This record gives sequence, C-alpha cells and structure tokens, in this order.
Amino acid sequence: MAGRIASLWRYPVKGFTPERLARATLAAGGFFPCDRIYAVEDGPSGFDPEAPRFVPKQKFTVLAKICEVARVRTAYDEASGVLTAEAQARPPFVGDLTEPAGREAFAAWLMDFLGEAASGPLKVVRAPGHRFTDHPQGAVSVVNLASVRALEAAVGRPLDPLRFRANLYLEGWPAWIENEAAGREVIVGPAKAKVLAPIVRCAATHVNPTTGESDIDVVRALHDHFGHLHCGVYLQIVGGGAIGAGDVAHIAGEAGSGL
Repeated sequence: MAGRIASLWRYPVKGFTPERLARATLAAGGFFPCDRIYAVEDGPSGFDPEAPRFVPKQKFTVLAKICEVARVRTAYDEASGVLTAEAQARPPFVGDLTEPAGREAFAAWLMDFLGEAASGPLKVVRAPGHRFTDHPQGAVSVVNLASVRALEAAVGRPLDPLRFRANLYLEGWPAWIENEAAGREVIVGPAKAKVLAPIVRCAATHVNPTTGESDIDVVRALHDHFGHLHCGVYLQIVGGGAIGAGDVAHIAGEAGSGL
C-alpha cells in the first residue's frame, strides 16, 4: 500500500508550536530529530533527568489539560538552543533552553501568561537523549490525511490536521488502513520502520491549533462515527535514512507479521 509524505513536523517543546521541516534524518532505534526534547512540568512530575523515564503527558503543560498553550507561538533554534515565544499582550520571550537560567526564565514567562489555567509551579525539564513522547516506545508518529478527511466529512466541519500533532502526514493511503497495520513494515523513502501501535486520541485534538479554543469533540466523533478512538500510528525506526516531502511511504507485509 503506497503513499507519499505530504509534510514533516517536529515539536521541540512538548505541547507547543509545531515546526515544519523539508527533510529529516531518521536513525535506527532513534526518535524523530529535535522532537519533544523539552517539556514543561505543571507541578512536580517525578521526572529525574539523571534517570529519565516515561512520564504521562498529564504531568506537563499540554493541550489535553491546558488549551491556552496553543495561544503561545514558539520557535526553536537547534544550533543555539534559543527558544523564542510570543503571546498576545505579552512581551516576547527569548532564552537559551540549554542553560538553567533560560529554562527558569521561560517557565516564569509561561506562568505569567497561563495564570490560573496552570496548576504550577512550572519547570522546564530535559535529559540528553530522552524524548517526552506520549507513548514510551513511540519514536515517530504518523497520520494518514485520508483518515482526517473522513473524520472531517463525518463531523461536517473543517479539521486542521495539525490537531493531531504528528511527525509525518501521509497522502495516498486509503482512510483508516493504518489501523490494520500493527506489526507491519513501513518503508519511508530509504528508511524502514515497524508499525508499533495505533495512536489513541485524547482531548488535545479538541483544541483548535489556531485559536487555542476547545471547539470540536474529536474523541466523541471518532467513537460515534467510526467505533474507535484512533487517528494515526506510532512507528519504531529499524533502518535509518534521510526522508523528505514527496518520498514514498509503503506498507509492506501482512498484518501482525512483524518484520
């Protein structure tokens, strides 16, 4: 089942602004480059940077619990570690997140913006090599744009695919074919991956990424119209390579076959 990559996205700070890429290099056993390398604790999460482990997203400032996060526009410079952030009626923030002072300054700026929407205290956390993904093994997230359009038709309203915060958006696959692909191999350009699991959707998808308002109950729509809560799949990278928009994305093998 062949399709192609429509777009590639990274999310340097978990929950915040997506950044579009022309290309990305995937490494076997690795994560999507510069993706979810920082997160902002909303109250103590138990995360230990000396012994990093998976922490549920509810412990962080994510759209599933604080929709106002979508009203902050961030941009991250990977080479320097500098994050810029803007929000209406607030002075912009510029700071180096690789340094403790920069992380503390961003947490303070964000707390001033979020106010009572946050539980607090806020703290920017990171650990070398660790990624704050929603799934403990989900290295790369993929969304099938045909499935988004099927859901859009069912609810009768436009749905920005960025509600689903995927790394890769694909064209050319039939709607919902990804739900049948667990355990199968996906060849993406020169890279190879294994479909780990479908992505179970939550209230983060209810938030309009432009307005920051919770305006469509996507979870209920998935359940009522399609009988599941899935939109997208997680991949594990088993063979690396540089990928870009337009590259072929091909599902191989039989369902449940492994590699």
